[in-house]
Amino acid sequence: MATTAVEPESRTAGTGAPRTVSLWRSVLTGAFSVLAVAILALAIALAVVPRVLGGEALTVLTGSMEPTYAPGDVVVSVPQDDYGVGDVVTFQPVSNDPTLITHRIVGVELGGPEGTMYITRGDANGADDDPIQAEQIMGEVLYDVPYVGHLSTAVGQHRSVLVALLGAGLVGYGLYAVGADLIRKRNTRRPERSS
Repeated sequence: MATTAVEPESRTAGTGAPRTVSLWRSVLTGAFSVLAVAILALAIALAVVPRVLGGEALTVLTGSMEPTYAPGDVVVSVPQDDYGVGDVVTFQPVSNDPTLITHRIVGVELGGPEGTMYITRGDANGADDDPIQAEQIMGEVLYDVPYVGHLSTAVGQHRSVLVALLGAGLVGYGLYAVGADLIRKRNTRRPERSS
């Protein structure tokens, strides 16, 4: 008695006819998969990495650092042991003031009465900022993610709702994908026939 294995993925359950997959379904599945991966990558880049490194993700609000960073870019600043000329740093222009500025260090003054002072300037600015001390520097810019800050600024106070909705959407898509796969596998199972 000879038996022949039939690949369940290549045949439909009821008729044995070749399986056809809708082009639109394939395109939508691919698009949702790319979107899910992009959202996951952004979440890692903007939330996980800064938290692990003790830094912070901040939205650029002005054009003072153009063309390096444009308004709407998100920069991730991470504390460093020391800073030097050329480093782009995020700092408090006034100690203990929550206002933050991201500019480039253009000079370092050593040995003054207040210790080491850093001179900063925005790439697009013609004048230096007031000197700052090391304790005013929150961190050096490690990397940036262009344009994402526009969404963050537009969402404003509703950011937590958007994050919850996106998370729920990703979980829902995951459940749909797993459920659809289980249903497809159940419908394509056939008992082996022997003659």
